Amino acid sequence: MAKQLWHGDQVTKWRIITGLILLFYSFLHFVNLGLGLISFEWMDAMQDARTVVTRSLPGSIALGLALLGHAGLAFYGLVQRRTLRMPTHQWLQVILGLVIPLQLLGHIVFTRFAHEIFGVDDEYGYMILLIWGSQSAWYQSALLLVVWVHGCIGLHHWLRLANWWRAIIPYAIGVAVFVPFFALTGFLVEGRRLADLAYEDGFAAEMRADFNWPDGEARGFLVQLMDGSVQSYWILLGALAALYVLRRLMRRRRAVKINYVGGPIVDGDRGMTLLEMSQTHGVPHTALCGGKGRCTTCRVVIEEGAETLPPPSLAEARSLQAVKASPNMRLACQIRPDQPVTAYRVFRPKGGRHRAHASQGEERQIAILFLDMRGFTQRTAGLLPYDVVFLLNRFFDAIVPQITKAGGNVDKYMGDGLLAVFETPDPRSSARAALTAACGISEALKTFNESLEAAGDTAVRIGMGLHLGQVVVGEIGSGAAAPRTIIGGTVNAASRLEAMCKELRVELLVSESLLRAANVTLAGKELRTFELRGVSLPVRAWPLESASYLRGELPQMG
Repeated sequence: MAKQLWHGDQVTKWRIITGLILLFYSFLHFVNLGLGLISFEWMDAMQDARTVVTRSLPGSIALGLALLGHAGLAFYGLVQRRTLRMPTHQWLQVILGLVIPLQLLGHIVFTRFAHEIFGVDDEYGYMILLIWGSQSAWYQSALLLVVWVHGCIGLHHWLRLANWWRAIIPYAIGVAVFVPFFALTGFLVEGRRLADLAYEDGFAAEMRADFNWPDGEARGFLVQLMDGSVQSYWILLGALAALYVLRRLMRRRRAVKINYVGGPIVDGDRGMTLLEMSQTHGVPHTALCGGKGRCTTCRVVIEEGAETLPPPSLAEARSLQAVKASPNMRLACQIRPDQPVTAYRVFRPKGGRHRAHASQGEERQIAILFLDMRGFTQRTAGLLPYDVVFLLNRFFDAIVPQITKAGGNVDKYMGDGLLAVFETPDPRSSARAALTAACGISEALKTFNESLEAAGDTAVRIGMGLHLGQVVVGEIGSGAAAPRTIIGGTVNAASRLEAMCKELRVELLVSESLLRAANVTLAGKELRTFELRGVSLPVRAWPLESASYLRGELPQMG
């Protein structure tokens, strides 16, 4: 998982590192400000402790490099972009990132620069009293919110690659809301206290002397410095915009012509993948995995110009071999044409129903339950069809509520069995829900069998397979009739575990991966290793004669 989080080039890694430094500094800064709600002595004490680090030479260098480096790398990334088409969250990040320096420059000038040049004691009391009752108070409050929102968005889109992040998102949202609320409340409480002390009680002169308040000349210099810094920033933004336009014009001069069979003909930038060219020019092009090379739905037949393309990489060749592709078929997300080509898109979004990316397929790590009634054929031999339907409906009426009550749903019924999925926010809750459902099914089945035996009928036996792993959830079918379902190796493994229950004469086989995800203690449990047909790797699972035994394990999952 660490490799996944730090995946990317050096520019990306340094943007992450500098962003984390700035976010951590902002977090401490805002918590420090919020302490004004509790005690101004606590607020001053924490600020003194912070400045020991941040005002030291190493701390100043690290913070300065992080600030300049993060902004510089962000500007570099914008200038290097081949298109300004971005998702909404990226545009929000860009806008917030561009606004921050406009608000931050004045703050830096009247605190750090005033401290270094004129010896101003720039503690919180000075800054709060300086801006209290003016428009600057609103600007600095907005700066706090903008910095925090910008940092939280960046942190989320970095950590969302980690499976554990989904589990703590609700708590992270709580922290994200609490921190700025705490800081602004502390600012208001301390501001009122200082204003009353200065203007109501008449201690303004003494307080300014304590802070070594800048005189008129010093303040005029600081205002000029702030205005000059803001003007320089606008000039920098203008220069970057001009550079971006210039690069676009230069790329257009050396563009490569792409002729899509059935239209249109576009000029793509050299260095872009064919899929990126399609997306840049609004050409419909299916890519279920988002252009990451993890599927073959973006594949194209190169009718002209195939000889100008470099040979497929090992990964692309393996993917193409899996679909028995012809020699002139390539993956649009993997090829970067530098000469004109004519391409036919094998799959194109069309028809009256537009499928969003999520409906086309998204990867999820969820728990799967396969269930089958044992001896169904022998049991129903000689029964009338209506009697068979009546028995199955009574059976499902008894057990399915245990699935839905636990947070799962039946994906499909398969004669005398079913496939259930547990689409919860994170793998842990999905695994726990699946175990709860299996336990509930076993207990409900005992009650159902008692009613059968009371009527002189034989008891029903079942087998269940529980497994957790990566699946693709999407709509499979034609047009509006496409139901949402799941596919993947995890589904096959769960089905094979259910089938093994019959051979072992047990009611449930639950995989080790699901038990670990649910935080079930594995000590003392006799896990067995199974070589399952159609499953590439062995699966370790825990056989249970009765799934109701899980009732004693459920409290241990907390």
